[in-house]
Amino acid sequence: MELEPWHTRGPVTTPRVRRLAAFLSPAVAVATMAAAVGLGLGLPHWEDSLPQVGLTYDPGTATTTLAAIAGGMITLSGFVITAVTLVIQTVQNMSPRLIGVIGHFRRSLAVVGLVTGTAVYALVVLAQIRPDETPSLSVTVAVALVVVDTAVLLQSLTGLRHLVTGGGLARAVGELMAGSIDAALPPDGTAVASGAADGWASGSGVPLVHTGRPGTVRSIDERRLLRIATGRDARVSLTVGPGDHVGEGTVLGYVHGPTASHGPRPVPLRRLASCVRVDRVRSIGQDPAYGLRLLADIAIRALSPAVNDPTTAVQALDQIEETLVRLVTRPLGVTLVTDADGTPRLRQSAPGWPELVSLALDEILDYGSASLQVVRRVRVLLDTIAAVAPDHRRAPLAERLALMSRLARTFRDPLLVAVAEGADRQGLGGVGAPSNPR
Repeated sequence: MELEPWHTRGPVTTPRVRRLAAFLSPAVAVATMAAAVGLGLGLPHWEDSLPQVGLTYDPGTATTTLAAIAGGMITLSGFVITAVTLVIQTVQNMSPRLIGVIGHFRRSLAVVGLVTGTAVYALVVLAQIRPDETPSLSVTVAVALVVVDTAVLLQSLTGLRHLVTGGGLARAVGELMAGSIDAALPPDGTAVASGAADGWASGSGVPLVHTGRPGTVRSIDERRLLRIATGRDARVSLTVGPGDHVGEGTVLGYVHGPTASHGPRPVPLRRLASCVRVDRVRSIGQDPAYGLRLLADIAIRALSPAVNDPTTAVQALDQIEETLVRLVTRPLGVTLVTDADGTPRLRQSAPGWPELVSLALDEILDYGSASLQVVRRVRVLLDTIAAVAPDHRRAPLAERLALMSRLARTFRDPLLVAVAEGADRQGLGGVGAPSNPR
């Protein structure tokens, strides 16, 4: 089996969108409730200077309406929290790691904030009703907020309904994979000369040590690391990558160069180490292998004897196929990241093609070897990827295609053997897919 060639490329941007979304969801909820309090305090006093629009209420009707809205919204917020909790438990049954990847649950906090904010607004306005003064516009706004809350809640529940199935979770992970692959493995890498390994021995420099809390490498800030290394004329060889667990004192890599350990401007090792972002949980942002791990988890959970749902496994294989088709032409293995002048400053490694194929398929084939759907669907997957794979990446596919033939012969009945030797994109019931000639 051929080794992956080394590649060079420029630095990629560390994805921050999901981290920002994780912060904004609770922030939006708090801001919504704060705005509700402000609006409830101010609007009744501004009504005299505003046009007389909205519904007409007497004090008794306004009081009853606002009390009903406040009570109903408080009850509804409890229902939303309960529903989201139940959905989270359902998703955790598929894989506990999916919760940190799917952003729908963070957005549910904004829904809770909107519903609770409506209740707070109604209570604040209710406190300002007087026998001789009824803020009709404020009550009308409360009614309008109920309509908005209902529309937002129905839309959110519809999204959850599509998400909580095994196929829905697989699709959600698959949709994230394209951005993850582009962030971690841009297609513009170029092969380097065979002597590129000279001077990049992993243990020949100053160790770069992690000094923070234990956790998992979430991402690597390549642009910041390159700025620091370029300013000191140094090079960095990382021995860890996204998805690796590190603890206090773990060696993250080595710093090479004449100023790595001495000189008038020594390399700031702590600043370099901080470019390796460590968090409590693994992230899909710069780690496509984690997306394949999640898809494989969904499939093997569906294939367990307790669940016995091979159709969900086929839906996960649909997303695995799309991911592997995208990965098969990308630069994998060792990558040299260059600075603005084209000088390699950073060496890091990504999983090679054989490792990714094994991660995506081997456990599924182990647990699904007795499933006609899985055997037939994987055969189509292998043929599809082989049709676009470079020659040096076809060996792992050929090995598993030979495995498919051996698995087909393990069925006892000749009819089932013949069925298992077929290829079907739907597993069973679809149009037969002939093998691609090689």
